[in-house]
Amino acid sequence: MKSSYLGRTWRVSWIWVRPLFGCVLAAGFGLGQTVPPPPGSDTGLNLSVDVKLVVLNVSVRNKRGGMAPRLQERNFRLEENGQPQAIRAFQAVDTPVAVGLVVDSSRSMQTKRPEVAEAAAAFVRLSDPRDEIFLVNFNEKVNFSFPDTKLLATSPAKLTAALLNPVATGQTALYDAIGSALAHIRTSRIERKVLLVISDGGDNASKATQAGLLQEVARPDVEIYTIGLFDEEDPDHNAGVLRKIAGSSGGQAFQPRLPGEAVRICEQIARDIRTQYVVSYSPANQNFCGEYRAIKLRVTTDRGARLAVRTRAGYIAEPKAGSGAECR
Repeated sequence: MKSSYLGRTWRVSWIWVRPLFGCVLAAGFGLGQTVPPPPGSDTGLNLSVDVKLVVLNVSVRNKRGGMAPRLQERNFRLEENGQPQAIRAFQAVDTPVAVGLVVDSSRSMQTKRPEVAEAAAAFVRLSDPRDEIFLVNFNEKVNFSFPDTKLLATSPAKLTAALLNPVATGQTALYDAIGSALAHIRTSRIERKVLLVISDGGDNASKATQAGLLQEVARPDVEIYTIGLFDEEDPDHNAGVLRKIAGSSGGQAFQPRLPGEAVRICEQIARDIRTQYVVSYSPANQNFCGEYRAIKLRVTTDRGARLAVRTRAGYIAEPKAGSGAECR
């Protein structure tokens, strides 16, 4: 497999980060003025950026497509706009994850409910007991399926029962459901946050707009994986919006083609989350003037073999409004 750099243009808000016992803790996100996207960007986003420290969640695969574990900081080479950057923090150990399962229970998903339940349970079986997991079932209404909306060490049996309990009926408020899940997961004190969205991508009932949701999705704190289960006879299904949501967050979109494939995909996502690396750097150029900055991350083995990388592709660096920064 040739090395590839996957991901989307990110416009990252102010990120105040300080090292603490070798980990990176981030807080204080906010959106500023909007600017046009850089040439070639297809995210459809107009977000402002101010970055003190850029944090990259990195998935690395070997030439056979398998995960590449046990890499060290020395294996990573980072550039911004072609200029080498010093890595400030590197994390390669499995840490707890806050996970939100966002599951479509509208009428269009009625025949797919058993497969959805099996796939989500497969994901939970590979989770860490330290993870926080919550479940959102939605049609035209958004429902957190447990009283406290936040579970520790959820059992696959309880999850399957919760997934199968709602009757698949009604319209679809996909944007509202993802927005509610994002707001909830951001209350978690766990640093790594992931949403797994299972839907056909249609939306005919949300109060939120697609553009507004993409603004929220692009904030640099939650990765989103999407699994699209489609009925080709349903005119409302939308694979494209699921790809936009996943890509804009730095995650991945999947579209199962065969029966039972959704289960294997959920297992793959769970393993991917458990084997990611976190790489952080403070740009050498701290003069943020609204320009697009491309990120290039190269990862090699100790023998020099190049590995395939998935991470964010770049960001727009704008000063915070009222900061008084001088651009030159």
